[in-house]
Amino acid sequence: MADSGRLHTPQQALASLSNGLAPLSWEWVALETAGDRVLAQTLHARHDTPPFDNSAMDGYALRAEDSGRVLSVSQRIMAGQQAAPLERGTCARIFTGAPMPEGADSVIMQEEVEVRDEGVFIPAGLKVGNSVRLQGREITTDEVLVNQGTRLNSAALGFLAGQGFDRVPVYRKPRVALLFTGDELRLPGEALAPGQIYNGNRFMLMDLLPRFGAELSLVEQVPDTLEDMTQALARASRQADVIVTTGGVSVGDADYVRRALESLGELDLWRLSIRPGKPLALGHINQCRFVGLAGNPVSSFVGAWLFLRPLLGGLQGCDEMKALPAVTARAAFSTETAGRDHYMRVTLQWEGDSYRADAFEDQDSSVLRSCVAANALAVIKSHSRVAPGDSVSCLLLVS
Repeated sequence: MADSGRLHTPQQALASLSNGLAPLSWEWVALETAGDRVLAQTLHARHDTPPFDNSAMDGYALRAEDSGRVLSVSQRIMAGQQAAPLERGTCARIFTGAPMPEGADSVIMQEEVEVRDEGVFIPAGLKVGNSVRLQGREITTDEVLVNQGTRLNSAALGFLAGQGFDRVPVYRKPRVALLFTGDELRLPGEALAPGQIYNGNRFMLMDLLPRFGAELSLVEQVPDTLEDMTQALARASRQADVIVTTGGVSVGDADYVRRALESLGELDLWRLSIRPGKPLALGHINQCRFVGLAGNPVSSFVGAWLFLRPLLGGLQGCDEMKALPAVTARAAFSTETAGRDHYMRVTLQWEGDSYRADAFEDQDSSVLRSCVAANALAVIKSHSRVAPGDSVSCLLLVS
């Protein structure tokens, strides 16, 4: 059981999450569905790219030694066509991407020549290799194409397609069960009785977790009883790799999540020395990971970025997701912290030669509006004072 008498640091929480963490199994998927998936094997080039010498311009292919003369046009070469060997003392009309004819060693763009009745005048001084893309310029056969652990972006997909890959091996998406507690919660569209509120966390996390690579296997509202929560956790642990809850991990009489978890599995860590998100709970039920986020919407938002993102990244074998990228910015706000680190929601803008960090005025953990325009979290250490113009470290919110 976790030591409930002290607060833990974010670093200790991340260490707990990474303990025994390994990528899930992998599968082959069609290239058109592989966007943002993480490559499970290093792939090597199947052929040279480009596969043949080709023209980088619309123009004329020739021997550089023939520049400074009027040359007759002996052939016309379009992209996708096979070129004949270049006759001596001639040039070939050629278009971008078309293969260079044997014997030609340079291309001059069409805007630089003078077309005459007797042929094309080529200005003197043309160099060998001008406007020619040589075979293998980008990559050669058997060279590493994309490394294992790479999260496939649009450029990587195009790069792989250019090598003829129609399927790629990727790690399986982590299955996440998303459980919400709180009898006061209702769905948008339902009528609210006195004391009830709409469940904003549900829609926020249902959008955010797939951005981190998760597949939502279960989304459920759980009644506020120990029996219902215990049954829900047991059911979720049989069909998910990760269980995420919001609410129910604090110290209130109706906060049953922690007790239900401890009856089924282990609580590894509870309560952090951060603001917002102090009541975070980490644990496991057999092989299923558990992350209990605080019910306040900003706490759930910040906790998802700080802890769910690296957990889901680790399950997908993606090193780049282990930590949010950090930049230094100039504060356009003032604040003072007490005994916990504060993760302030800020908007970064490039101004002059550095970033400026603007903070939403109300940083309370119940004010989700502070997150709407935020693109970073300014990390303000405990027992610190920040004045406008001071340097602050900011974590970029990039999925």
